[in-house]
Amino acid sequence: MIETAHSALAGWDNFYVIVGSSGAALIGLQFVVIALIKDTRTRTTSGTISAFGTPTVVHLGGALLVSAIMSAPWPSLLGVSIALVVCGLIGLGFAARVIVHARRQVGYRPVMEDWLWYMAFPCCMYAAIVIGALLLHSFVRSASFVIAGAALSLLLIAIHNAWDTVTYIVLGVVKPEADDPD
Repeated sequence: MIETAHSALAGWDNFYVIVGSSGAALIGLQFVVIALIKDTRTRTTSGTISAFGTPTVVHLGGALLVSAIMSAPWPSLLGVSIALVVCGLIGLGFAARVIVHARRQVGYRPVMEDWLWYMAFPCCMYAAIVIGALLLHSFVRSASFVIAGAALSLLLIAIHNAWDTVTYIVLGVVKPEADDPD
């Protein structure tokens, strides 16, 4: 008999509620922060935003989407696998475009840490989602942990990148203090 996705993925509900809810809440918070700081700094190019701002929201959305896929009441693991493969491949395609944007933009010169956190780590996590999805039928338990680890990693990568962006913006607008007459 074909095992239903629900019984195969039992026990993961709370994990995906936490990861998905966190991703959704942080997407909203990211919009609020961008709206609040939009006038506090000089304008940036769309290429710089495409390389360093947009990926944060996309990775949070990726964590949310994987959580939704893994929590949906699928009749079998085949649907889960297909949805996750599509999600992972789209994520890999997006990550490849981020690399192109990072190389073309001129507003900021990425350092090694940026290449890791904005490009390499997300690529690895989207690839892990694809691999986990492909192995889900044969190795349900192990593949479930790979997929969960990738979803949580996307969330943590996005948190790191959001913090990195905010600190860059804040430090970039610090004005030198006037000489204190005292």
